[in-house]
Amino acid sequence: MSESFDLRNEPWIPVRVRGQSVQVGLRQLFHRAHEIDDIELPVPPAASGLLRILAALASRIAQEDGLGLCDEDTAEDAEEWFALRARVLKQGRFDPNAVDAYFDDETLTGRFDLFDAQRPFLQDPRLRSECVDTKGRPNSSGINKLVIGRPTGVNGAVLFGHFNDAAPVAVPAAVAAWHLIAMLYYGPSGQCTPRRITTVRAGSGDAGPLRKAISFHTWASDLFTTLVLGVPTPGSGAEGNDLCPWEDELPDPLGTLRPYTWPGRMLTGRARHAVLLVPSSDGREAVDAYVTWSTHQPSPAVRDPHVILDMPRSGEGAPFARPADGHRALWRDLDALLLIGDSQTQRPSALDHLPRSLAERLRVRAYGFDQDGQQRDNIWFEATTPPVLAWQQHTNPELSPYPGMAEHVARCHQAAEDVADKLRYAARLAWKLATDPVEDSSAKVRLDPKKQGPWAALAVSRFWAAGEQVFWELATPDLVDSAPYPPFVQIALDALDEAIGARSADVRVARARNRARTVIRSALPKPTMTAPGK
Repeated sequence: MSESFDLRNEPWIPVRVRGQSVQVGLRQLFHRAHEIDDIELPVPPAASGLLRILAALASRIAQEDGLGLCDEDTAEDAEEWFALRARVLKQGRFDPNAVDAYFDDETLTGRFDLFDAQRPFLQDPRLRSECVDTKGRPNSSGINKLVIGRPTGVNGAVLFGHFNDAAPVAVPAAVAAWHLIAMLYYGPSGQCTPRRITTVRAGSGDAGPLRKAISFHTWASDLFTTLVLGVPTPGSGAEGNDLCPWEDELPDPLGTLRPYTWPGRMLTGRARHAVLLVPSSDGREAVDAYVTWSTHQPSPAVRDPHVILDMPRSGEGAPFARPADGHRALWRDLDALLLIGDSQTQRPSALDHLPRSLAERLRVRAYGFDQDGQQRDNIWFEATTPPVLAWQQHTNPELSPYPGMAEHVARCHQAAEDVADKLRYAARLAWKLATDPVEDSSAKVRLDPKKQGPWAALAVSRFWAAGEQVFWELATPDLVDSAPYPPFVQIALDALDEAIGARSADVRVARARNRARTVIRSALPKPTMTAPGK
């Protein structure tokens, strides 16, 4: 059998269609996008990258009367482009003829094949001859280097399976495609398999463009709408001849990088890794892989449309993508998704300029990968909000059907953060007073940062667990003018009692608890004094 796995037709993308879980290829995905409820890819960093690839494909396929969403002339007039997008959305599905015309284009022959000899999808076939040892023999990275979560090298820890480089276990071709995408977007920096075409950093690479980031996507009730809304609005990237990697020739790894043009290259052409999969004899599995660097050139300036941008606390330096935190719930970022933004924070541009007719039904899907900037991977996660994008703040308040909701969400979030800080301090204070009481109970207590005690972490953990329910109860237009602090203070008091034991018979613990509760109550805003006669 031939070493071929055609991603256009092979079933490799798990989706849910009318409640049923199935796997589809790219062609069937676009044919049935209007029927697909969700993507069920179990590797969130791969799903994040895949959505960018699918949005780039949608920009080529989605069209009305032959005019596509990637048309540069239409993009010169933003209002004209938005009108075209509205007409495409009104069609309710991708035109099957346009889908087939794109995937059957003769110029793309073999370029969607995972194992094509000449131009495998999103891979560099030159690695066969460039990743060699000092004697010119092939020097692959091993399949474990590709698959996130597997240990690599002689000292790799065995956490999720007994995999090692001495006895590699092949992966199905579909799974290899997932991890290929995850590597190109979230791959590590540092040491890698040497690519012997230069003596400068031959075995060292840079981190992937989404390394340690959390990615936010507009989420509709069907994949067709999700993908059309995932096409970045004009002005998000440089203008020019826009080609995705599978549409272009292989880049010069030592040459200057091309600008990240709108909309395809900015979504799919920013990889800092080069990968080549080695197939089994029947093309059903990947048995080995080469993973190395793709370029050492500085990356051209471009803003990823799916990340929150934060400024450094010092106020100096370039804005950076908000990092993923496996211990931080999605609702704590909701205000940053709804507010217009300021000099410190900018919401994802993909959430701007959404059709008002759809806003009431649009949710936000987040994909995060908690990593450090180099090699360590901690945890990945996926989360989806309720329909909240109708609450967005607009520069023109008349455009908002729920005026003040974005600001109310921000107040609720800020209240939760403030009370959590008070709770953390109060729990540490209680531990200090219970274990090392001071002689003067009214004196200021100095806390040792190295002696946190066991109560703070437990109390804060319980506070955030209960805080999510309280937040969503407050986050409703009916309570837009309500005070958010009292309910958060109450769950902080409950969390403190659960952490230290409200029924403790120890007098020192009881006194420490009472003082800690006073600290927490101090988070409540002081009542406004009204002058007599007013």
